[in-house]
Amino acid sequence: MTEHRIHKLATRLANQIAAGEVVERPASVIKEAIENSLDAGASRIDIDLESGGVQLMRVRDNGSGISADDLSLALARHATSKIDSIDDLEAVGTLGFRGEALASIASVSRLSLTSNASDHAAAGMIAQSEGRDMTVTVSPAPHPGGTTLEVRDLFYNTPARRKFLRTEKTELGHIDEVFKRQALARSDVAFSLRHNGKTLHSLNSATDQAGRERRIATVCGSAFMEQSVALTREAGRFSLHGWVGLPTFSRSQADLQYFFVNGRVIRDKLVTHAIKQAYRDVLFHGRHPAYVLFLEVDPAVVDVNVHPTKHEVRFREGREVHSFIFSTLHRALGDLRPGDGGAAVDTGVTHEQGGLGWPTTPQQAPMGLSNPQGGVWQSEVPAGGANLDALSRLYAAPASSGSGYGTSVMERPHPNGDESEVPPLGFALAQLHGVFILSENAEGLVLVDMHAAHERITYERLKRMRDDSGIKTQPLLVPQMITLSSREVAAAVEMSEALVALGLVLDATGDEQLVIREVPIALIGGGIEALVRDVLADMLAFGTSDRIAAHEDELLSTMACHGSVRANRRLTVPEMNALLRDMEMTERSGQCNHGRPTWVQLGMQDLDKLFLRGR
Repeated sequence: MTEHRIHKLATRLANQIAAGEVVERPASVIKEAIENSLDAGASRIDIDLESGGVQLMRVRDNGSGISADDLSLALARHATSKIDSIDDLEAVGTLGFRGEALASIASVSRLSLTSNASDHAAAGMIAQSEGRDMTVTVSPAPHPGGTTLEVRDLFYNTPARRKFLRTEKTELGHIDEVFKRQALARSDVAFSLRHNGKTLHSLNSATDQAGRERRIATVCGSAFMEQSVALTREAGRFSLHGWVGLPTFSRSQADLQYFFVNGRVIRDKLVTHAIKQAYRDVLFHGRHPAYVLFLEVDPAVVDVNVHPTKHEVRFREGREVHSFIFSTLHRALGDLRPGDGGAAVDTGVTHEQGGLGWPTTPQQAPMGLSNPQGGVWQSEVPAGGANLDALSRLYAAPASSGSGYGTSVMERPHPNGDESEVPPLGFALAQLHGVFILSENAEGLVLVDMHAAHERITYERLKRMRDDSGIKTQPLLVPQMITLSSREVAAAVEMSEALVALGLVLDATGDEQLVIREVPIALIGGGIEALVRDVLADMLAFGTSDRIAAHEDELLSTMACHGSVRANRRLTVPEMNALLRDMEMTERSGQCNHGRPTWVQLGMQDLDKLFLRGR
């Protein structure tokens, strides 16, 4: 048996091992190159590719450049200008900081780095290196201010790695995704992308809001911008801004989700959980939200040095970050009312005026509307102390004689036709087949699923009643013993106050045993043991849990569904209008409890198309 002695790795071998962590495919090279360009203060970055980046990747910027004395050192491992001490590492303010990207790339390719840190084009220098011997040669090369990184024949000296590369189209797709992420992160920088001589993207810099929205629309599609809400909120050391897609703009895949922390694109399970929780009861089953969000925090409270690719971060105050993101998105989605459309929402101040000119503040009072007989009626919504029976009687007029199908017709409440007085969902015209309400507003025709709409109204009222009274608990007649890991038991003891706030009273009776003494009244008879395990798992992973609320919401949702107006129930005109006004004042009224849409707008242009008018 051969004796293996401890020895120091050769520089080339060490760089190739590092390359295995940093350089997965051509897209990895592009990511590192763009980040270096942004750190250099570039205002324009141009990328040229051949054969999906395998044959050639060229990234040129107009940044600060690299001095001639530092050019060869730039290709050395663990050489960087971005950090000097442990204090810098604990508050990294740049995208790159490890000092090993260029060395790793050079070890598996033929690399040349041309740069000029002066204003004289003739002062440029070029450093060249190949993976075989890692020798760096430096020579004069005229170059305008900035840097050009050229990488040829990726993985030419590591055939095993090259075999893992996919088709040219696939590799180009990965590069395109990296390009989009960086373009979204920095709208103030102009970007271009060319492949095999063909321009794929050409994005101008944008510094104002309109320009940023154009950048978002170009990268994510105009449909996203048309069906998204802009939000901005600051709280202490945290600032969140960006765009979140409306629940109706959900996706079958999680492919339109971009989250940035201090300009760095990340995929973090804590962030994903907070956003998913905010969309919990407005998305249809299996659908995913779309968003482009930017979180700004003090660099000292986020650790970016947790993964070689820098895609993951660790928040030092994870629970606060989770709560901040969840509350911001939950409020933004809750403040949406019919008539807002894609209008911006400033979640830190007030809700902006809806698209139809109808004021929709979060605390909007019930509207007084003039009925056709000249009197004034108010929405007949029960007060907060109403029970489910009262809620179920709302909009529940006895069915008229006959089958219950057909149409109830009314005259327009405002014969003078003053569109400025028409609320977002308009005034009821008719009831169709005992299922849909037909309403006329300033835009055209509105179709409302009366059961789905009433279900959301009832559900939100039941949740408010629950939240006002708090979670009621009940001691178990026979305390329940469960066996857990020592880590879970320790977490239960440490977070006992948070668990009590959720309605769970737990006592540790050993290193791996807990006793369940009190549980929420609404959940008695359910799978308490499984619930406790899930709650503790969430607390360990995210510092918080919404399992209790989610289970209670499911019960309230069922109650709301059974207590809402049913199909084939004939409503009077005042009842239909009351339902419409309640929808305008109810949070998340655009979707029922199960994520289905509650109303659809058909504008006059849509109706004209149906009948080929004007053609």
